Amino acid sequence: MDQYIGKMLDNRYEILECIGTGGMAVVYKARCHRLNRLVAIKILKPELASDADFRRRFHDESQAVAMLSNANIVSVYDVSRSDGLDYIVMELVDGLTLKQYMQRRGTPLNWREAQHFITQIMRALSHAHSRGIIHRDIKPHNIMVLRDGSVKVTDFGIAQLASAAQNTMTQEAIGSVHYISPEQAKGSHVDCRTDIYSAGVVLYEMLTGRLPFEGDTPVAVAIQHIKSIPVPPCDLNRDIPKGLEAITMKAMAPELSQRYASADEMLEDLKEFRKNPDYEPDVRMEPVETDEPTMVVPTKVITASVRVPVEHPKAAPARPERRRREVAEDDYGYDYDDEPPRRGGGVAAAVVGIALVLVLIGGIFYFLWNFIGRELLNPQAQEFEVPDLRGYTLEQLEQNKTVVGGFEIVEGPVKKSEYPEGQICEQDPAPKTKVKEGGMTITVNVSGGEDKMYMPGVETWDSRQALKILQDEMGLKVKQEEEFSETITKGFVVAQNPQKDTWVKEGEEVTIVISKGPEIKQVTVTRFINMPIEEAKAQVEQLGLKAAVTEHYSDEYDEGRVSWQNIEQGTQVDKGTTIDLWVSLGPEPEPSAEPSPSDEPSSEPPVESGQLPDPTENVAAPTSTKPITVDLTAYEGTVDVRIVVGDVTIFNNGVDTDMTASITRQATASGTQMVYIYINGSLVSSYPLPFTT
Repeated sequence: MDQYIGKMLDNRYEILECIGTGGMAVVYKARCHRLNRLVAIKILKPELASDADFRRRFHDESQAVAMLSNANIVSVYDVSRSDGLDYIVMELVDGLTLKQYMQRRGTPLNWREAQHFITQIMRALSHAHSRGIIHRDIKPHNIMVLRDGSVKVTDFGIAQLASAAQNTMTQEAIGSVHYISPEQAKGSHVDCRTDIYSAGVVLYEMLTGRLPFEGDTPVAVAIQHIKSIPVPPCDLNRDIPKGLEAITMKAMAPELSQRYASADEMLEDLKEFRKNPDYEPDVRMEPVETDEPTMVVPTKVITASVRVPVEHPKAAPARPERRRREVAEDDYGYDYDDEPPRRGGGVAAAVVGIALVLVLIGGIFYFLWNFIGRELLNPQAQEFEVPDLRGYTLEQLEQNKTVVGGFEIVEGPVKKSEYPEGQICEQDPAPKTKVKEGGMTITVNVSGGEDKMYMPGVETWDSRQALKILQDEMGLKVKQEEEFSETITKGFVVAQNPQKDTWVKEGEEVTIVISKGPEIKQVTVTRFINMPIEEAKAQVEQLGLKAAVTEHYSDEYDEGRVSWQNIEQGTQVDKGTTIDLWVSLGPEPEPSAEPSPSDEPSSEPPVESGQLPDPTENVAAPTSTKPITVDLTAYEGTVDVRIVVGDVTIFNNGVDTDMTASITRQATASGTQMVYIYINGSLVSSYPLPFTT
């Protein structure tokens, strides 16, 4: 029995079941009792919680994803620590990983489907890169495919800020080796183009049904990423359009200067290709020439050099066999030595050199078999004609298997069509198309009729994006409501009606509830005058306010007691507001000359009474002149400004804010006086000002 099943985190999240395990965390299905919804909770593994590096990576993920909000990125609702457990609360996604999806299909994806998926992946990366976040581990295992055909990028476990990319991980490249970029494999500086390379590998795998580089060891695969160019996708699947092949190869260019400079640039080419299938971007594919072939691939795995030294190496002493340990799938599925091999050793270099020769020979045999041997041995591979399924319902095809023949049916999104509701209106491949054995899958779209559509799930979307889809693209009337939310960012959708997967008609009214962000609660200020300062501070904190304490001498209040507060009793203020408290130091010590008048501020509202008294009247009281400035940048037109020092008004006049952004007046007084600023009759600021020499 899992120790976390049934556990309640922060008296809010009830853990229901384990739904996935990765290299450094376990993902659970849970129920949020506050909002009565199902969520996914990622908990750092106990055996890794004490490891500072793993804790850092786990918190980096939460900080990275918390910055992102996009329909193609799994949303993060909460980040917390409870009972010694670090965890992240995320959107619960109902779907398969792209890897599972491809494995279930068992064949390369149709190029239209691959284009559909990669476009959404690049939109997610475009959003992440615009926020300065590099994912660094893009692979099919970290991409979720939902029932409606949309995808969401997840698992930012090794994401990092672009600003920090050049200062971290220089001694090890983290990332799944089959999807790793050349610069990651070398432990070099990474930027957004690293994610573009990995996305290109994912697109290559979707189109061809195989990875661009294979090898017996991580080093062999990583070296190919650095030094080799993959077999063109069209050589493996002749149905792939040349334009999409060109986009794939440009994304996978080993040289950074030849690769797409940004996700937006790749999206532009995908957009042009979608409009014109004959479109082909300019691609220059050349192997990387590097003077430093030394690389490091996944954490502590291997450090290897392919440069053979000129001098003859000395015989290395026999070394005891090292212990090996097993790692989880997210640690890239490889066993590796606890102690890394020595760098620059002649024996290691020679072994790697031999391995490269063997890989080259194996590649030649693979090419000869795939592109010559198979054609010679099987020159007439059996072909099948794709049946026309339009007009049938899925139930009819289920009952009459002869119509489908040996093809597998995959259901795509429901579409608006002139076909009657429930009938298949589109299919891919098209009817009468000839396909060879191995491509026996037909993706179908069911019609929702001429006046019905499929309501998308827009919860957690940016409201602007939701309105664009619902109003502009679907022609629905959208009623907008607002409510406070502790978990959904301001401006994003909290709820919708009707729910996802509901049939809707063009022109029908739907409702979306938009978050106003967390509710800012107000509290009523109480009286703190003559209260011991520690007790007053405790009450201020209990109200959810903050206290700013100023000490001064007072003949009226005992030492340590509050003598003045800037917000009066009974006033309503927002939680978090700072309240100024004066605390008495007791009577002022006797001066050597005549005693100076008390500098205690008046607790009564200031009263206009003409000019300040002449400081020469009381020679025993030290005086000084201080400037008092009023900022008017937040106001327009002419405003009435009144400045009061103590109980004397030193300025009371209209000021044209178009002519000046502030006014400054000099005040001469002794002791500590309260300054009050009134604009248009309202008190906007008050603070104590010491007039000392």
